[in-house]
Amino acid sequence: MILVIFLTAQGHQHCLYLLIVLRKKVFSMMVDIDFLLTLGAVYKKVNQGEMIFMEGSRCNFYCQVVSGLVRWTNINNDGKEFLQSLVEPGECFGELPLFDGGAYAASAIAEEDCVIIKLHESTFHQMLLEHPEILMSFSKLMAQRLRFKFFLLKELLHNEPEERISALIGYLKETKHNFCTHCGKIKLTRQQIANMTCLRVETVIRTMRVMHDNGDINIRKGKVYCSDMTPVISSRCSN
Repeated sequence: MILVIFLTAQGHQHCLYLLIVLRKKVFSMMVDIDFLLTLGAVYKKVNQGEMIFMEGSRCNFYCQVVSGLVRWTNINNDGKEFLQSLVEPGECFGELPLFDGGAYAASAIAEEDCVIIKLHESTFHQMLLEHPEILMSFSKLMAQRLRFKFFLLKELLHNEPEERISALIGYLKETKHNFCTHCGKIKLTRQQIANMTCLRVETVIRTMRVMHDNGDINIRKGKVYCSDMTPVISSRCSN
């Protein structure tokens, strides 16, 4: 973990701002919540299943997850879903329009009851102007996310479902995203894996059962674990 601290003066009073925390994993950029609040950010509670913003709508806020999970996804006219990411606490989402002025490229839906923090776009832009180090961190974040999209597109060229699923699980493990480093549990449901790999959920269930039988993964009580992590599975990670 890298902690960057800035000291600013306002009149005769000095304020210490914790601006940004960077964790060593893909998709992980967190602007310190206390700092966001000093800029005028506000909390918002979102109920499970509630739409936070819709694909194609205008972006007015920078959004970051405080607690809970957010599903960042594309849904076509037939209701078929392509899951872009399952956004965890401390991660931002939907930030692309803040940089290109376009509409949201995907929809954000509360996967479970959650709390997000929102900062108005004009204040967000001012923050980037005053702190170019944060701008550089966002540039790195977007490059990482773009790299992930290239990875997914490449893997979708494989015809075999097992190859798609294995590649996705390997990537989640490597980047520690939607993955428990304590026990090796994949924090995605079969349906979510299907939505990320463009497979039918029935195909994912059948394929993962074969992978379990072959020892490639371990399925316990409906949860999926990387097979080489099963010796460290503990009760604290069993839920």
